[in-house]
Amino acid sequence: MNGTLALVGGEEFTEACSFDAALLQGVQEVLLLPAALAYENPGEVIERAQAYFASFGVSVRVLDVYRRAEAMEPLPSELASAAQMLYLTGGSPMHLRSVLKDTPLLDGIMGAWQAGATIAAAGEAASVLCTHMVDSRGGAFTIGLDLINTMTVIPRYNQWSPEKWHRTVDLAQPGLAVVGIDEATALIRSPEGVWSVEGEGSVHVFRDGSRAEISLLSAHLTL
Repeated sequence: MNGTLALVGGEEFTEACSFDAALLQGVQEVLLLPAALAYENPGEVIERAQAYFASFGVSVRVLDVYRRAEAMEPLPSELASAAQMLYLTGGSPMHLRSVLKDTPLLDGIMGAWQAGATIAAAGEAASVLCTHMVDSRGGAFTIGLDLINTMTVIPRYNQWSPEKWHRTVDLAQPGLAVVGIDEATALIRSPEGVWSVEGEGSVHVFRDGSRAEISLLSAHLTL
């Protein structure tokens, strides 16, 4: 059975992310992938993540992959495949896409989830998983990693301007759900394919220009 997928709107590794306690049940080690932070001082976020997970009695193993060439090597894929839980941090969506797309590491991440591991993707990493990735600079679409093709995810929705949100909704293809996730909030897909919302904020869903319910989100993923 597939594992759990958690799409986090941002503000990860803070006490506000109350949903992490349930995600970490039975987990001894988190494999942290900070590739999106390659040009944004990853060390500071790594230290915060280590302290945060230590409060749950969980250790952190950092996957030091910041370039595409490193993602093509066999060891990162092997580590990802064997992980209980993988956590992709926010940061630069364009850089994360360039590092992971069509690599053994991405295959390893997908294989871990298909074998039952939990995958958490925070902030911009959540948007990168989508086939239709939203460019946060203007709200238009670009190409993502093609793992979630039934929706597009806008992280940090509480910081988005109404103009960008409406632009994205207007540009979305027919039938494509536009999902805005507030910070410190997670849209979680259970192994059974059921979506739920956890955390401090809300998840906002539009499809074909109108508001939609979480229950209408497709349970099928290409992950």
